[in-house]
Amino acid sequence: MDLRHDLLEVAAKYELNPQQTRLLLDEAQLGAEPDGLDAKLPRVVAALAAALGGLGVVMWIAANWEQIGRPSQFALLQGLVLSAGLGAALRPNMRPPLTLLAQLGIGALFACFGQTYQTGADPWQLFALWSVLSLPLCWGARSDLLWTPWILITATAIALWIHTYSGYRWYVTPALLRTHLTGWLASLLMVGLVCPQGHRVTGAGMWSFRLAAALTVSAITTTALSGLFDGKALPAFHFGLLLLAACAAWLSTRKGFDLFALSTTALGLITLVICRLASTLGASLWHDDWFGGLLLITITATALLAGSVTGILKISRRYNTVPEAEGEAA
Repeated sequence: MDLRHDLLEVAAKYELNPQQTRLLLDEAQLGAEPDGLDAKLPRVVAALAAALGGLGVVMWIAANWEQIGRPSQFALLQGLVLSAGLGAALRPNMRPPLTLLAQLGIGALFACFGQTYQTGADPWQLFALWSVLSLPLCWGARSDLLWTPWILITATAIALWIHTYSGYRWYVTPALLRTHLTGWLASLLMVGLVCPQGHRVTGAGMWSFRLAAALTVSAITTTALSGLFDGKALPAFHFGLLLLAACAAWLSTRKGFDLFALSTTALGLITLVICRLASTLGASLWHDDWFGGLLLITITATALLAGSVTGILKISRRYNTVPEAEGEAA
């Protein structure tokens, strides 16, 4: 609903003149400044400035790669990391954006080193080192501005590690099941590091936790589906189904509840169940009775989706209303 449009309709209905219309819009405070803008806007601008500044330095070096010598390249990137780190230590109020700048500088420094000396290291190793070296920055800044890109870096390192040790294949086979299970465990540890229960220690917020949960559920679901359709790697599907069910059970408790993470996990479970049903029906779905098969899949998907939404909303209401009731009783 557009409030301004509705007010203009009211003004037209009652034939208000321009001055009266302006007074009506002023009373609705449509032109008023949003609450907290004076506190949030500087932080947002500083974060954008740090991100654009760091990426700008990286792109400038890449664009002038032939003209800038090796010592100058490393001096610029090392100077960027050093100056950003010193600025973060000396200016606590600017710590999150400056540490973000240092985090980007670390990644650029590794990329420059790999391009210059051709160490032969696998890409996952560079991302893993980037993740490890930027971890103290995340703990020092205690801000989602650092933890969210750290999740992207770490998830990329895990995915590239799985790809490398799977023979540069993205799908799972029986021989590669242990590799994928190890990657799943690493992803779950990543989620646990930024979970809300550890906020007092890490300072991580909801953005990083929910991004980590979404990436982990996506990785488990896609790998389990590849095991399902491969046929020979069916244990990967069963492990994925059990793991998502265990995660959903934990997220359904009062201590672990998070609406977004639980909804994402439920969606992954529904996807696996529906695909398992389609796989069980097999060729008969398309040859013998395709209409009945599709109808069965549709009804099952609708029932699972409706049931999960109803259950999640019930859990959400219970956890949101019980504390208020206890407070009123006290």
